[in-house]
Amino acid sequence: MTVEEQEEAAATYYVKSDGIRGAIVAHWAAILNSPWSYLKGLWFALRLAGSDPRRLLLFACYFVEAVMLGRWMQSRGLRHLHVHFANAASTVGLIASRTFPIEFSLTVHGPNEFYDSFGLKLSEKMAGALFACCVGQFARSQLMRLSPPLEWGKFEIGPLGVDPQLFKPGPFRSSPHTFEILCVGRLVPDKGQYILLAAINRLIKSYPNIRLRLVGDGPDRDGLALMIAGNGLSEYVTLEGSVNQDRIRDYYDQADIFVLASFAEGVPVVLMEAMAMQIPCISTFVAGIPELIRNGIDGILVAPSDDRDLAGAIQQLVDDPDLRRRLGVAGRARVIERYDLDRSVAQLARIFADRIGEHRAHGHSLPGPDSSSAVRAIRS
Repeated sequence: MTVEEQEEAAATYYVKSDGIRGAIVAHWAAILNSPWSYLKGLWFALRLAGSDPRRLLLFACYFVEAVMLGRWMQSRGLRHLHVHFANAASTVGLIASRTFPIEFSLTVHGPNEFYDSFGLKLSEKMAGALFACCVGQFARSQLMRLSPPLEWGKFEIGPLGVDPQLFKPGPFRSSPHTFEILCVGRLVPDKGQYILLAAINRLIKSYPNIRLRLVGDGPDRDGLALMIAGNGLSEYVTLEGSVNQDRIRDYYDQADIFVLASFAEGVPVVLMEAMAMQIPCISTFVAGIPELIRNGIDGILVAPSDDRDLAGAIQQLVDDPDLRRRLGVAGRARVIERYDLDRSVAQLARIFADRIGEHRAHGHSLPGPDSSSAVRAIRS
């Protein structure tokens, strides 16, 4: 981890690290303090699970974690819980809010959680949340699809962002000897790396100076390695593995084109980083990506799954340095205008201040020493 990440880790309460002893202590204290609330929370978790025995066991475990989290918050006078993902972590958060006198909100990125909205209980989370921060319009539209119109007023747009002072443009290379293409992301089916490899395979005969770097790791690594070897791409493609945030800019600095061939995305931060560094980007017409990249203006968008179309877009940028320069400059301007980190943080702060302040101004205040306290839940 970077120094900043180590500092965050040291200040973070990890539920699972507390172990069985921590669970017993937290549950015993919760039972003694408010047995009725404890039983209501347990009954809510079991009803949420439904009748499937495996899900009953899973949600019982979520209840165990929710009580540990709730007791930890109570001991510190914390009264608002914000969970950064709409996955199982927010299931724990929802149960905690039904067991303890705490408010609950969450951030929704999409799109994976929308594929299992029933299993992740998204409708119930929206009903139980004070508000939800959506990273873009696509995420908000999907929550609207899953929720009655009466809930729609809870959904705020809170875009992610990057620091354009940290992600600065490097020197532009109009005719590089080796044409560097970069893809940063987990090696998972969502990211479409197999399609990117197929596109590179189409191009290498005509463009033998192309080199692709895949930065990231994940379950698809072995399969991608087999495809690279099986198609004789070892000279052209490198699997770089996981790279920490303090080293990632070195890879951006070397890149002439950034490609993200995703099948599913929210609004990808890696695209924002590449655009902020004035690297011309190619991605796909899926989910929230068109909110970030306007095709032909800030970058190039192609159909997902179409390796021929992707290869054509890469070829277009390789052949046209003026287009690369124009899209790179426009991409950085787009990030500064819409996804500057300072602006995104300020907008998120306003959402918290307005939503939590308004809720308590209407007589919904909760016991505790500090009405502005908030905690972000992080599960290992």
